Amino acid sequence: MHIEVSPLHRHPVARLRSGPVAVVLAMVAALALTVGIAPRAAAAPGSTTGFDLPFSGAPAFERVAPPKLTDPSQLNRPLGPAAADRVAAAIGLSPKDALSEQQYRALLTGGGIGGSRDAAKIIDACLLILTNTTGRPMFGDSVVGSYGLYVDAQGMLQSPANASAPTRQVNSLIAPGGYVGTRLRNNGATDSLIALYRSAYTIEVPFGFVAQQMSGTAQLVTNTKAGLTSTVGMSMAPPLWIVNFALLYIVKPSLAAAMPAYWAPIPQPVAAAITASPDGQVPYSKYASYFE
Repeated sequence: MHIEVSPLHRHPVARLRSGPVAVVLAMVAALALTVGIAPRAAAAPGSTTGFDLPFSGAPAFERVAPPKLTDPSQLNRPLGPAAADRVAAAIGLSPKDALSEQQYRALLTGGGIGGSRDAAKIIDACLLILTNTTGRPMFGDSVVGSYGLYVDAQGMLQSPANASAPTRQVNSLIAPGGYVGTRLRNNGATDSLIALYRSAYTIEVPFGFVAQQMSGTAQLVTNTKAGLTSTVGMSMAPPLWIVNFALLYIVKPSLAAAMPAYWAPIPQPVAAAITASPDGQVPYSKYASYFE
C-alpha cells in the first residue's frame, strides 16, 4: 500500500475541531437524534474518494483512508507496520502514544483497576472483526475485511456497524466518560487517552456518528466515482476506518497494521440481500461463493 501524506500540525484537532464541516456535522447529529430527521448525503467538497458527506469524513484526512483496490492481489491485504505508522503520523499519533504491553494485556483480560471481563470480551471481539485480513480468518475461515463485512459465530454475514455487532455495541464503552476512558485514566494510561483525543479521532467521530444514523439496518455505504457506483460496509468509509484505526493504534500498533489496506465493492447480489434483510444479516454459507 502506498499512502501519500504530508506533515500536519502536531495537534490537528486544535486546527480542525472548530472547522465549519465538523461543527455542521455535529449539529446535524444532534438534530437527527432530537427530531428524528434523516439527513441526506451531500457531495464532499474536493473529494476524490467517491464517498459523499458524511461518509467521506473530514476533507483533511480523506487521503489517509484506504483507497478502492485496483488489483485482486490487494483484496484483504493488511496495511503493514510501515504504512500504519505513516497513517498514525498523518492523524497525529505515534508509537509512544500506545498502551504498554502490560496495559494492553490488562485491557484485553479485564484486569487492572475497574476492569470488566464482559467489557474486555466486547473489545477483544472488536479487534478480531476490524483486523479480518489475510492470515486472520474468522468464522468458517471467512476473510472479508476489505468488503467492510464480517461473519459472526452463528455464520451470519453483516456489516461491523450492524446493531448486533460488538463493533457497534462498543460505542457505549468508548464514549467520553465511559468504561474505556475511565479505565485508562485509572490504570496509568492518561497520556494515551489525551493523545487519542488530540488526534483526528475527535474530528472524525461526528462524521461517523451521523453516517451510522443515516444508514439504516444494513449499515452499507454507496461510493460513486468515474461513473461507477459500488457498495461497501460502513467500516471501510473514511471516518469510520480512521476512528477505528486510531483506537486500535492506541491499543497496539500491530493491530492497526492488520487492518484492511484497501476496500473492495461488495458483490451486488450480496449487497442487495443484506439491504433487503430485516436485520442486515444473511447466511455466509449462502453467499460464500461470491467471495471466492
